[in-house]
Amino acid sequence: MRRTFILILLGCLVPLAFGEEKVELKLDLPKPMFVGTPKNVPQGTTVEKPTGKPRPALLVPKGVELVSHGKPVKMSDDNPVSGKADMITDGVKEGTDGNWVELGPGLQWAQIDLQKPAEIHAIVIWHYHAEPRVYRDVVVQLADDPDFIENVRTVFNNDHDNSAGLGVGKDKEYFEMAEGKLIEVNGQKARYVRCYSKGSTADDQNHYIEVEVFGKPAGK
Repeated sequence: MRRTFILILLGCLVPLAFGEEKVELKLDLPKPMFVGTPKNVPQGTTVEKPTGKPRPALLVPKGVELVSHGKPVKMSDDNPVSGKADMITDGVKEGTDGNWVELGPGLQWAQIDLQKPAEIHAIVIWHYHAEPRVYRDVVVQLADDPDFIENVRTVFNNDHDNSAGLGVGKDKEYFEMAEGKLIEVNGQKARYVRCYSKGSTADDQNHYIEVEVFGKPAGK
């Protein structure tokens, strides 16, 4: 029988599987492009105002590392307005001009092939953080095949009206910030990661600066 401890850390209850050591996930964050936090919540969004405080640390099993750097990327838009697919996993996360890929309007996606199955514990997305805009219908899915037919799982979905056609989501919309959007995945195994969006509160285009996937080789 699997046994579980409850560790009290910084006021939070953290479940730990028996014999499993957890450590803080260390992220290399880009330089902020603006000072302060957004004051006005855009109408028609579910976004919550940022607290202005650092994001709580995420604990992951020891040995979890960045597994997406330099991995192949496929996009729904074969002819992006600017940038190239490989920029999404090149490690450059700064919000300055020339560091993002711009896809056309409507529902678009960027897909990372980890090249072998991984036990995924966290995904971090940077769409565009030169200003605190809100991207719509952000959905993140995992799958075992590149066509997203086998064992498809949704790990984040803030599409509250199913306008993307991927199901109704319960996650909150969020302002784009330099820290990116951190999604906890809890060790689900997959080879492919696909990130959807459908424009933003700024315009109808879709942007990606970087997507990072953290995990361990499946079965280890």
